[in-house]
Amino acid sequence: MLKHIISVWLFFSLCTIAYAQNTFVVTGVVYNANTLQPIEGVSISGYNLFSITNSSGHFTLKDVKQGEYTLTITSMGHASKVITIDVCPELEEVVVYLKESATNLEEVEVHGKSKKRALMETPVVSFAVSEEFLDQNRENSLMQTLSKIPGVSTINIGSGQSKPVIRGLGFNRVAVVQNGIKHEAQQWGNDHGLEIDQYGIENIQIIKGPASLVYGSDAIAGVVDIKPNSVPLVHSFKGEVNVLAESNNDLLGVSAGITGRKYHWFYRSRLTYRDYADYKVPTDKISYENYIFNLHDNNLRNTAGHEADASFSLGYINDNIQSETTFSNVSAKNGFFANAHGLEVIVSDIDYDSSSRDVDLPYHTVNHFKITNNTSLKHGAHTFLLDLGYQNNHREEHSEAVAHGYMPKPSNTLERDFNKNTYALNIKDAFSYKNKQDIVLGVNLEYQDNNIGGWGFLIPEYNRFSVGVFAFDTYELTPDFHLLAGVRYDYGVTDTKAYFDWYPSTVANDDGTTSYVYTQRAQDKTLTFGNFSGSVGVSYILNQTTFKLNVGKSFRMPLANELASDGVNYHMYRYEKGNLDLDPETSYQLDLDIDHTTKTFSVGVSPFVNLFDNFIYLNPTSSYYETLQIYEYTQSKVFRIGGEVRASTTLIKNLQLDAAAEYVYSRQTSGPKEGFSIPFSPPLSTLFSARYQFKNVSVLKQPQVIAEYKITAKQDEIVPPEEVTDGYQLFNMSFLAELDLFKTNLPIPIRLKLNNVFNTKYFDHTSFYRLIDVPEAGRNLSLSVTIPF
Repeated sequence: MLKHIISVWLFFSLCTIAYAQNTFVVTGVVYNANTLQPIEGVSISGYNLFSITNSSGHFTLKDVKQGEYTLTITSMGHASKVITIDVCPELEEVVVYLKESATNLEEVEVHGKSKKRALMETPVVSFAVSEEFLDQNRENSLMQTLSKIPGVSTINIGSGQSKPVIRGLGFNRVAVVQNGIKHEAQQWGNDHGLEIDQYGIENIQIIKGPASLVYGSDAIAGVVDIKPNSVPLVHSFKGEVNVLAESNNDLLGVSAGITGRKYHWFYRSRLTYRDYADYKVPTDKISYENYIFNLHDNNLRNTAGHEADASFSLGYINDNIQSETTFSNVSAKNGFFANAHGLEVIVSDIDYDSSSRDVDLPYHTVNHFKITNNTSLKHGAHTFLLDLGYQNNHREEHSEAVAHGYMPKPSNTLERDFNKNTYALNIKDAFSYKNKQDIVLGVNLEYQDNNIGGWGFLIPEYNRFSVGVFAFDTYELTPDFHLLAGVRYDYGVTDTKAYFDWYPSTVANDDGTTSYVYTQRAQDKTLTFGNFSGSVGVSYILNQTTFKLNVGKSFRMPLANELASDGVNYHMYRYEKGNLDLDPETSYQLDLDIDHTTKTFSVGVSPFVNLFDNFIYLNPTSSYYETLQIYEYTQSKVFRIGGEVRASTTLIKNLQLDAAAEYVYSRQTSGPKEGFSIPFSPPLSTLFSARYQFKNVSVLKQPQVIAEYKITAKQDEIVPPEEVTDGYQLFNMSFLAELDLFKTNLPIPIRLKLNNVFNTKYFDHTSFYRLIDVPEAGRNLSLSVTIPF
């Protein structure tokens, strides 16, 4: 074995030596011809060669084959120079002198707008999330990170999963878009998280309120739009390794990413892995349904999990075309709190306390594979945008096999299996008219194929096709006054497939005899839906104040679970029954946003009023199925009002204070729950934060301390079976800095964060585990280190 290893080593060594004999390292230095001082940042480029001078004016070109090369030397403020070198063993260090140049420019007109200015001019109420915000506020999941934005909250499922809620509306009422394609999974489920790697994201736009005009049916409440990353610079390569550790659930995670570009071609790649144990809560027992579950070492048993993500993209860019194809895969295995999936675990033989890192029953596995292509083509005044996407979401839910009613004990643990394929196509034509109007015409097409398996039935197999066409125009009345108007029509077809129980049930006949039948849970049914959407908005910029007003109508097509579910949902402790007679949801909303910003102070307010003609929700009935209460999907009129308030100021040079508050009031004005709120309505909450930046200390650069104080009010506006949730107060601390260990290398950002400093026991009203009185996670210390290269 040793001989083979040595042989292979010698082979590669000889190959390397042979290769090295035919390539050379070219070194050089660039000086200012007048001052004879070295020049930093000079660009040296040639055929397949590129380098930039360092602080001492030196540059290096590696792996240069023997021969003659022409190099172009350019630097801002200096005249460019072209030199020819003969690469050979005798070549010495290249010395270049650049002359200073002064150019008198005629009047220059700059056309274009900054992102900040463009955001101010659009009448849509939105919030831009930067890469810096994501890095400084990163939590266990993407949506937990974004929950610090006023008006955005989450439905948490344990410590590693969450789903978005915007102004009290979630599930399929919030569209999550990545690289122009809507993320399609099993987002209808309360216990189904968001399968997106939060690392490597540079820019997110949060749209509050109806956005069906551009994004389609599922954007009736808002959008989380994850924008494509910026194109790397020419002849660039960079990367980073992010390492994360947490104390509460013993999490260890690493994420590594690289980006690079030659000239026209560029690429990106990222790998992420996270492994965590059961998380701890500030109590040693849980009480539910007159049972008391003791917790070993405060661990919420069986909430461990792991996640492995990978992505790669390849792109091409020139003056008229930009195209990028991205492959990504997110794979995870997560346990559910052992006592949250029915009460059978009371007599289970599983030793849940043997290890805090084991993932025992019940658990789920999910794998989300995605391919997207984003292409833009400029032709004259038109820019054509094409988004193509394919997604496969495969989700398995496993639990202990137990007989229920007529169902015998299954032979395996696969309770439910969902396999969903989604194909999407978006086409847009954007162009300007007389430099006053920005017009966009577009069409969205989507096809879904959802297959099921397992011994537990909840929703049937279905196919769904939807198409939407839209047009909107942003008209510049004056440079500070803009009008937006648009219209959209959507058409959709949903085909549900018949399903029969795999076991017979006993049925009493009228003549006194007994029959054994395979109960039909779903039927073959084709349903069509169509509706118009539209919006009109204005924005006005008056000195340092921006005013926005937007009025819109949107709609949402019912989902397969709302139409045709008919089974036990043990995760939610109920029997769910769909309604084939549901109409599409229609919503009318008025949004107002006022923002006043100066160099040292800013304040803003974003109120809204919302009316639903036929809001779809699960209504508990007085009927039961095998001791489980039956819930039926129904519709009612709903009135909602609320908004957000925000303020920020810099009292002294290094101290910044921020404050934000959000509130939503909901009331059903018809139906069986008239006078009640709607499910998962977040309570009034406020967030105060103070950020102080200290002076540099040795290798610590830009050290800063952040203190956050969150106050959440009591939520007594509920709809059964929800319970009143008491208010709570949380205190979090963070320390951020950059380590400048080696002067020649990039600084290393570090973040030390302490969440729930006082280990407060509290309940989040929108948490998945709130129904069984499980408190949120206790004190958690996390350390994040990012090593750039």
